Amino acid sequence: MIANLVIAAAALAAVTTTAAPEIPVGRFSAGDVSGWSEKTFKGHTGYAIDNGAMKAHAVKAASGMVKTLKVDAKKYPRLTWSWRIDHTLKREDVKSKSGDDFVARVYVIFPRTFIWRMRAINYVWSAKMPKGSEARSPYTSNSAIVAVESGDEKAGNWVFEERNIYEDYKRIFGEEPPPLGGVAIMTDTDDTQDDATAWYGDITLRQPKD
Repeated sequence: MIANLVIAAAALAAVTTTAAPEIPVGRFSAGDVSGWSEKTFKGHTGYAIDNGAMKAHAVKAASGMVKTLKVDAKKYPRLTWSWRIDHTLKREDVKSKSGDDFVARVYVIFPRTFIWRMRAINYVWSAKMPKGSEARSPYTSNSAIVAVESGDEKAGNWVFEERNIYEDYKRIFGEEPPPLGGVAIMTDTDDTQDDATAWYGDITLRQPKD
C-alpha cells in the first residue's frame, strides 16, 4: 500500500519553486484542494472539506490524498500541520501487514532514480506505538513510520505538529535526502477492517528558524 502511494505521487509532474519563507501545501481552512488528487488502493476513504478541515472517513478501506511538488527539504525542512481524530484503531499492529492501518497519517515522499528505491516517511497518530518511536513499514523497508501522537488521550482535540523532515530523513536513512516529491494524507482501515474518522488542518513547509 505504502509503496503504491509513493509510486503514485512520483508519477505526477507538478513542480513547486519559490523563495518565500513558507510553502502552503494544503490550505483546507480556505476550502482549497487544488493540486490534491485521490489515490485508491482498497475500497474508498471518503475525503471532503468539513468546517475548514479535510475530513477523512474510512470503513474497511484505504485511499489517500496526494499533492506533488518539488522542494529542497534542506531549504524547507519544517513540516507543520494540525489534526484531530475520533479514536485510534485497536487492531493496529505496526509489525504486521494485517495491522498496518492508522487513523491518521501525513506522508512525505522522496522519489529517487528507480521506483523501487523511493523512500517515504509517514508521521502517524498511533494506537500502540509509543510517542516518538519509529518502525519500518511491514510492506517495505523504504518507508519509515514515526509515531507523532499515541493513544486516545487527545482524541477529539485539535493537535498541532511540527517535524524537521530534513533531519528525520538523514537520521532514518543515513544520507542526504533527494528533493521532496510529494506530501500525502491517509486514513486507512482496510487491513484492520475497522472504522475511523480523522480531520486534517492546513499543511505547510517552512524555512529553518533563525
